[in-house]
Amino acid sequence: MLPAFSPVLWLIALFAAFCIGFAKSGFPGVSLLVVLLMAQLFPPRESTGVLLPLLICGDVFSVLVFYQHARWRHIGRMLPPTLLGVVGGYFLMQHLSASAFGPVIGGIVMLMVVLQVLRQKMSAAYAHVPHTRGFAWAMGAGSGIATMLANAAGPVMSLYFLAIQLPKYELVGTSAWFFLIVNLSKVPLSAHLNLITPSSLILNLSLIPAVALGILSGRLLVGLIPQRRFEQVLLVFAFLAALRLLWVW
Repeated sequence: MLPAFSPVLWLIALFAAFCIGFAKSGFPGVSLLVVLLMAQLFPPRESTGVLLPLLICGDVFSVLVFYQHARWRHIGRMLPPTLLGVVGGYFLMQHLSASAFGPVIGGIVMLMVVLQVLRQKMSAAYAHVPHTRGFAWAMGAGSGIATMLANAAGPVMSLYFLAIQLPKYELVGTSAWFFLIVNLSKVPLSAHLNLITPSSLILNLSLIPAVALGILSGRLLVGLIPQRRFEQVLLVFAFLAALRLLWVW
């Protein structure tokens, strides 16, 4: 059964689904906005389960569009620490109370905002980060925990792929395959936590067209819009929304 949303809430849900597709086509900063929109539509903990199947749909669409740009060597390197982080996030979710989830997601998003700003302001410094196993494992584990707790690993992986100097389209193609594998691995864990339900899947089906539209729109605009300026605006809104989740205002 579909949720009893008002017209305004349905517009928010459709916009969030559109942003999922848009983020998967080369605008990773938009993923922060998606996490926060879903956390306003549903209790923060449950929002992660509603969001996961939509992210997988976005991953599938993104793979279909950008599959030829993937760098499998980097995917194989990052999967082990990320999957370990996912398992760690799963155990954390079992011990967090429902009232703590809003601040936790707010804190994760705030951290992602900071990382995005650092990525924009210090890109030259990140370009010289050594390609060490320790750096890869730290980024992968952090990504796994963030994606399990809040589906918010996109900026972390963008930082890593920027550090190893992946070109733009190769970054998108590699991220598409990487997150498809990681998000599929999260499904049984989220289902075991009762975060994915028949009702949430029905809602997901109704929002898939908006995800596809977001992918197509992003694919057309990725070469036209100055991405840095676009993400700066989104970061401001994400920062304010994160403060809201942290009960600052």
